[in-house]
Amino acid sequence: MKKIYSIEGLKCSHCASKIQEQIKNLSEVENCTLNFYTKKLTLDIKDNTNETELLNTINKISSKLEKGSKIFEFSENQISNTEDHHDHKESCSCHSHSNEHHGCSGDCCSHEHHNHSHEKTTSKKNFLQKIDYEKFSLFAGVTLFIISIFISNYSIKTGILIVAYIISGGDILYKSILNIKNGNFLDENFLMSIATIGALLLKDYKEAVGVMIFYKIGEFFQERAVNNSRTSIQSLLEIKASFANLKLSDNTIKQVKPETLSINDIIIIKPGEKVPVDGIIIKGTSSLNTAALTGESLPRFVEIGSEILSGSLNIDGVIEVKVEREYKDSAISKIIELVENASDKKANSEKFITKFARYYTPFVVFAAIVVGILVPAIFGDFKLWFERALIFLVISCPCALVLSVPLTFFSSIGLSSKRGILIKGGNYLEKLKEIDTVIFDKTGTLTKGKFNIENINFSENFSKEKVLEIGKAGEFYSNHPIGKAIINYGDIKISESDIKDYKEISGKGVSAIYKGKNILVGNKKLLLDNNIKVDSLQTEDNTTVYIAENNIFIGYITLTDEIKNDSIKTIKELNQMNINTYMLTGDNNITGYTIGEKLGFKKENIFTQLLPQDKVNILNDIKAKSKGVVFVGDGINDAPVLSIADVGIAMGGNGSDIAVESADIVFINDEPYKVIEVLKIASENKKVVIQNIYFSLGVKILVMILGVLGLANMWMAIFADVGVSALAVLNASKILRIKKL
Repeated sequence: MKKIYSIEGLKCSHCASKIQEQIKNLSEVENCTLNFYTKKLTLDIKDNTNETELLNTINKISSKLEKGSKIFEFSENQISNTEDHHDHKESCSCHSHSNEHHGCSGDCCSHEHHNHSHEKTTSKKNFLQKIDYEKFSLFAGVTLFIISIFISNYSIKTGILIVAYIISGGDILYKSILNIKNGNFLDENFLMSIATIGALLLKDYKEAVGVMIFYKIGEFFQERAVNNSRTSIQSLLEIKASFANLKLSDNTIKQVKPETLSINDIIIIKPGEKVPVDGIIIKGTSSLNTAALTGESLPRFVEIGSEILSGSLNIDGVIEVKVEREYKDSAISKIIELVENASDKKANSEKFITKFARYYTPFVVFAAIVVGILVPAIFGDFKLWFERALIFLVISCPCALVLSVPLTFFSSIGLSSKRGILIKGGNYLEKLKEIDTVIFDKTGTLTKGKFNIENINFSENFSKEKVLEIGKAGEFYSNHPIGKAIINYGDIKISESDIKDYKEISGKGVSAIYKGKNILVGNKKLLLDNNIKVDSLQTEDNTTVYIAENNIFIGYITLTDEIKNDSIKTIKELNQMNINTYMLTGDNNITGYTIGEKLGFKKENIFTQLLPQDKVNILNDIKAKSKGVVFVGDGINDAPVLSIADVGIAMGGNGSDIAVESADIVFINDEPYKVIEVLKIASENKKVVIQNIYFSLGVKILVMILGVLGLANMWMAIFADVGVSALAVLNASKILRIKKL
C-alpha cells in the first residue's frame, strides 16, 4: 500500500537522507523515498499497518534527526496548487525551525489537524520575526567582528568577539545541544559548534567568530539557491486552472473545479483563462499559448475541431469546448504527477552519494580524532595538532554532494518539463548517457499518421469519381487513418442505406454490396485472392488501396503519410552524433523503404511488415549488440517494445494511453526532435554531476591534506564546507537557466 506524506521544517539535505534511511528500516515499511526538494515522503507500507502509529513513529525519527521538522498527511492541493502549498507553510509557524525559539512542542501539528486554524496574519508575522532574527544575528555578528578589528586593547577585543560569537552562533549552539540530547551527534550544527568552541579554547577568538559568520553566510546563499531552484520547478505546477466555466442545459454558466468535470461536458474558455481539461473545440476560434506545456513560444491557432490540452492559456477568443478527458486523465494532471514523482526514481549516482554520505562523515570525524589526539600523543604539541583536527571537523559534512547531485537531476527534469519532455525518474535520465541506438516507430512518430490522397487512378471505361465513390463505400465504417482520409476526400456523399452485407476481411480489406453490386476495397492480395486481374500499369508506391466492382478491377487510390517537419532533421543529427538509428513499421516493403530512406535511415536499418511480436524480437536482437537502446513510439502495439527498451519514449499528444504508461519519457507535443533535446539535457546533467563530485571531494581532500601539513586554516576549511556547497548548488541550478540546447 502506497502512502504519501508532506514534511515541513526540513532544511538539511544530509539529515533528510538519514531520516529516509531510518524510516526505510522500519518493519512496517517496504520502501521509502524522501524528496528533499518537493518535501514529500512516499512510503510503500505493509497491509494491516496501523497508519496512526506509523505516522507517530516516523515523526519521532524526523524530529530526532531534524529538530522542528514535522510529517503529516499529504493533501492533493499541495500537488496541484503551488499557492495553496505556500499558504499551508505560512499558516503553520510551528513547522519552521523556529519551534525551539517560540516554545512550540509541535503537538498542535498532529496529522489529524494539519489544516490549522492559525490566523494567516499571525503566522506571517512569526515567519517575518524568524527572518528578522536571522538577519539581525548575522548583521550584529558581522558588525561586532568588524569593530573588533579596530580595537587594540586585548581584553575589550576578546569581549567583543565573544559577544559576536554568541550572537551569530547562538542558534547553532542551541540546536547542537538539542541534537546531543536526541543522540544525533554527527550533524553539521554539532560539528561546527565543536570546531568553533575548540578554536575558542585555543584562544583563536577572531577565527572562531569568523568561521561561524561565514558558515551562516554560506548557509544563507546555499539555501537561497536551493529555494530558487525549487521555486522554478514548482512554477510548473501553477499552469493548472483553478476553475472551469461549465455550460449548463439552460445555457447558463456555472464556475466549478476542473476535477468535477465529466466527459462530454461543455465548458466556456474566455481570453486570459487557462484550459482546465483536455477537450475539442465545438465553437469559436482563438490562439493558445502552449509554452508551459511544450516550450513553444509561438501561439497556436485553434478552431472548431481542434484538440486542445489543459494547461494552455487562451489568448484572444471565446471558445466552447467539449470535454474529452476527465481532469485526472488530462495532460495537466499527468504533467504534475510526473514532475512530482520523477525524483522518487533515483539515479545510481544519487544512490551512491546517499550511501557515500553515511560513511564519509564518520570517517572524517575519526580522522580528526586521530590527528587531534593520537598524533600529538606520539609527536607532542597538542595545541598544534588539535587546531589541525578542527579543520577536519569543519569539512566533515557531505552537504555539497548530498545537496548538489540530487538537485542536478531535479533541475534537469524541471528543464525537460519546461520543454515539453516529461521524464519519469532520474534513473532514466542517467541511462540516456549510455545510449548508442535509437529505434523509431513510423506512423504517428516520424509521420503525422494523417494520410492525404495523392492520386486516384482508374481503368478504362471507369472514371475518377467512380473509383472514389466505391472506395468511400468500402471504407464507410473504417476507423483507420487511411479509411478516414478516403471518406473525407471530395464532395461525393455515401448513403449508409446503399451498403449491404459489409464484411471485414482480416489483413486484406472489406467486401460489401453497394447499390446492388459486389465491391472489394483493400490491398492487392484481396483482389488476387478473388482471381481479379490487376491493371499492369498499377503501382504500389506509398500506400495503395485497390478497388473492384463485380469482380472487375476499376482502379486504385494512392495515399501518403505526411512526414513531420522535424523528422528528417532528427535522424540527421542522431547520425552525426554517431548514434545508430532504426525504423520499425508494419507498412509494406515499398512504403516502408520509400519513407525510411527519405527520412535518412540506412536501408539495412529499416524493418517493414512487422507485427508487435516482430518488433519485440528485432529490438531484442538490436539490444544484444548495443550499449543502450531507446525506442520511440506512440501506438498500442508499441507498448511491449517501450517496456523492454532501456529507455522507452512515447508521443504523449496523440499517443495511446498504454504507450504513455509503458514509456519512461513522454513528449507532450509529439515532436521527434525532442529526442535530440533530451539527449543534450542528459549530457549536460552528467557533466554537472561529475563537476560537482570532483569539485566537492577534490577541494575537501585538498584542504584536509593541507590542514595536516599545516598549510590550511579554518577559513579555508569553511570554504571547503559551505563555500563548496553553495558553489555546487549554484552549478546544479544553472541547468534551469539554459535557454538553448
